[in-house]
Amino acid sequence: MRKVPRPEGRAGFIRIDTVHQGDLDGIKGVYHITCVDAVSQWQVEACVQGISEAFLLPVLELIIEQFPFVITGFHSDNGSEYINRPVAKILEKLRIEQTKSRSRHSNDNALAESKNASVVRKHMGYEHIPQQYAQPINAFYQETFNPWLNLHRPCMFATEIANPKGKIIKRYKHQDVKTPLECLVLLSKKGLVTLKNGIALDTLLTLAKSKTDLAAAQEMQRAKQNLFTSFAKQKRRA
Repeated sequence: MRKVPRPEGRAGFIRIDTVHQGDLDGIKGVYHITCVDAVSQWQVEACVQGISEAFLLPVLELIIEQFPFVITGFHSDNGSEYINRPVAKILEKLRIEQTKSRSRHSNDNALAESKNASVVRKHMGYEHIPQQYAQPINAFYQETFNPWLNLHRPCMFATEIANPKGKIIKRYKHQDVKTPLECLVLLSKKGLVTLKNGIALDTLLTLAKSKTDLAAAQEMQRAKQNLFTSFAKQKRRA
């Protein structure tokens, strides 16, 4: 359906978008998949060689598995990589409502698109990355990058204020800065999140406290440097 999701403060309504890592001499690069919850900003990044069914469907299931809470809504733009029968079949099996952006409403998927700029482009850059590196990038995302994003990287959360004319204005206050995990804890106290079976917030909090935010960021940067170094070594061998 064409509509903007209305989570009403509940976690579980995710936005998804695809970022292409450039062409080189007519050859396509890897594709990054950005998936973020509209309320908690819990974010999962993935990487695929191409956006055909053979590459995208297994990774899409992996993305959904990485969210610690039950997914209720799945929203994308009108790209054919998500608006097709195989994706609809997966979502229907999981009882997830699928929606797509409305025409002439460019902000319907703004959260995912903003993460493309502030997260993907910041860390992966704009230069062409050959498709053969999709698997090691995806491993880096799953093992190091995504845990850092959700347990240690703070995000800005808006406070909505109604002005005298009744228009809702968003304000970003210093006290509202928190990690997605910290936001998830607050939502859980209000009964606004349904965790998956076998997932406990205490376990996630213990994992987050096992290292400082600075140590986690340094670990992520080292892993990213090793990843890009491996690209350079393979290029020299070639």
